[in-house]
Amino acid sequence: MTLDTVKHAGETPDVEQPWAELGLKPDEYARIRDILGRRPTGAELAMYSVMWSEHCSYKSSKVHLRQFGEKAPENDALLVGIGENAGVVDVGQGYAVTFKVESHNHPSYIEPYQGAATGVGGIVRDILAMGARPVAVMDPLRFGAADHPDTKRVLPGVVAGIGGYGNCLGLPNIGGEVVFDACYQGNPLVNALCVGVMKHEDIHLAKASGTGNKVILYGARTGGDGIGGVSVLASETFESTGPAKRPAVQVGDPFQEKLLIECTLELFREHLVEGIQDLGGAGLSCATSELASAGSGGMRVELDRVPLRDATLSPEEILMSESQERMCAVVAPGKVERFLAICEKWDVIATVVGEVTDGDRLEIFWHGEQIVDVPPRTVAHEGPVYERPYARPDWQDALRADDANKLPRPERPEELREQVLKVVSSPNQASKSWITDQYDRFVQGNTVLAQPEDSGMVRVDEDTDLGVAVATDGNGRYTKLDPYAGAQLALAESYRNVAATGARPLAISNCLNFGSPEDPAVMWQFAEATRGLADGCLALGTPVTGGNVSLYNQTGENAIHPTPVVAVLGVIDDVNRRTPMAFSDEGHLLYLLGDTEEELGGSAWSQVVHGHLGGLPPAVDLDREKLLGEILIAASRDGMIDAAHDLSDGGLIQAVTESCLRGGKGARLVVPDGLDAFTFLFSESAGRAVVAVPRSEELRFSDMCGARGLPATRIGVVDGQEIDVQGQFTIPLAELREAHEETIPALLA
Repeated sequence: MTLDTVKHAGETPDVEQPWAELGLKPDEYARIRDILGRRPTGAELAMYSVMWSEHCSYKSSKVHLRQFGEKAPENDALLVGIGENAGVVDVGQGYAVTFKVESHNHPSYIEPYQGAATGVGGIVRDILAMGARPVAVMDPLRFGAADHPDTKRVLPGVVAGIGGYGNCLGLPNIGGEVVFDACYQGNPLVNALCVGVMKHEDIHLAKASGTGNKVILYGARTGGDGIGGVSVLASETFESTGPAKRPAVQVGDPFQEKLLIECTLELFREHLVEGIQDLGGAGLSCATSELASAGSGGMRVELDRVPLRDATLSPEEILMSESQERMCAVVAPGKVERFLAICEKWDVIATVVGEVTDGDRLEIFWHGEQIVDVPPRTVAHEGPVYERPYARPDWQDALRADDANKLPRPERPEELREQVLKVVSSPNQASKSWITDQYDRFVQGNTVLAQPEDSGMVRVDEDTDLGVAVATDGNGRYTKLDPYAGAQLALAESYRNVAATGARPLAISNCLNFGSPEDPAVMWQFAEATRGLADGCLALGTPVTGGNVSLYNQTGENAIHPTPVVAVLGVIDDVNRRTPMAFSDEGHLLYLLGDTEEELGGSAWSQVVHGHLGGLPPAVDLDREKLLGEILIAASRDGMIDAAHDLSDGGLIQAVTESCLRGGKGARLVVPDGLDAFTFLFSESAGRAVVAVPRSEELRFSDMCGARGLPATRIGVVDGQEIDVQGQFTIPLAELREAHEETIPALLA
């Protein structure tokens, strides 16, 4: 077979090419020909196809994502924003923290273990590429119905992949979520987050500058696994026939990644790197084009120098391969020898594959023959931009009119008690310890809070006890009812979770999981959710630092619930002042902060007891969320509260149950005047938290809330070994614990 060189492509304009099989549209292929002034070579076609895929180019979402920049709040803490591998924020004392959440949804359905494992590996390399040491990971997960047979196939593999890869890297898994819903049956969501720490001067960016500087590929050899990988898998819907395309899923080696991390950090310490990019989605196609595009010149690459695991790979396959544990660095000629020596010390393969040129082209050669000659920006940053049609779906009004507040409610205390047990033992509200116990949460010794706390928290500086807290949240049921409000509720809950532990929210990352952008109803959901999130971040003063869009999450015609997952990062000056969720001291007074309304749309109660989704989600008041956060942070800092837990899914009774079981102490609760017991226990009104206040601090705490205008209602006391809702029912903690902790093991045994 004749090598398809640039010269050959110019001489054979009519050769048929598999552009459609590679996911390109007719107009996209025509545009590539227009850019090049000829037909593309096979290698060029491979590069454009993966880089212009939905996963890599954001071609359907760009027009909406611009709001995150246009509406960005003023925030002096933001050091690196959208556009780099991950965002970076200043947390004080000369430290910077980088964090990001991404998706690995489709690969994890096809091959649960490797799909999830390489999702962790990829996000860790994104953080590493910014110049930071990765210090923690988190995993927001969504699966199909808990009792569906395929959930037993997917969930254990995903959990084992996350735990296996993260544990081998020695990274604590400090938080996340596990949600079950039939809408995710054929399309689970496996989102992964990583946090990294560095000094300000250690920040690195993905750019290739300096004519004559060398391009070095280092890490694992390139193999045939993951050819097309997420760049193709994440750009199309699944068919209802089930898993396929296994070769497209990457295979991970966490031990190789651990060597790569330590090797890279030593390279950074010796200031040997001018620019760096990890190899993730789109592999070498992405790394070379993005480095060249962001730099000041061009790049020449000798592709035949790339170390291979499979000698039969074609140039196109090498460029498309998404084999894991690889990085690409730009290094000054005088530093190459030392760079290679450090790689050898860590047993990391490193090869000079190219150099930065003074031109403006990305040129790739194969055994001396030129197979790529492209303007790099057209590959990496100037792909298609679609303004997809969107329209509010016809069914939205009927869904919202189906009011959950009108569902039948328990009429007797015994029935109320029964429904409490039913909710707290339901798969979504039950303990996830069967899952989280498979993760190492405390490796490295700097984890101060981890699952099931409201947010994970790690110590950044061991001398001063400076720390950061991170939480992830997202409620697809709320967002299905109202995409604008649902996205803001996800932001508000994550913000509240961080504040509840005593940390001050600084910035967000997000992973926007939606169905097919070719469906106008889905695009309306996406447009509204993005608008809601941008407006919410502006109101709360928390800029979006980066994130990920995952589209085509549907099987056949069935799209998932729109699921924007929001990660909020906050800073705490002294982790010793953190607030845990556990009620652990008898006699402490319980206060409910915020207003409780009759708000049951999308609630856990409506889902568990009635199998219902309809009505309106809880109202959002971002000014109240901000005030609540300020109160929780001040109370934590000044020692006024000993425990705090935000109220969200399942309402007050869920929060109280979790805090009682966490601390091993019961609670006596009194229904406040003006509320009925049912609404008091199950409402999911936003902007609320329950706190435990020492009696010695009650006056100071209540005065602070009163002075700031935050409703604070005394609702009970920490006491005994049962939850006693006075005048209604009593449930021993032992009975609650059994109900709460046995559900997941029983389903997945």
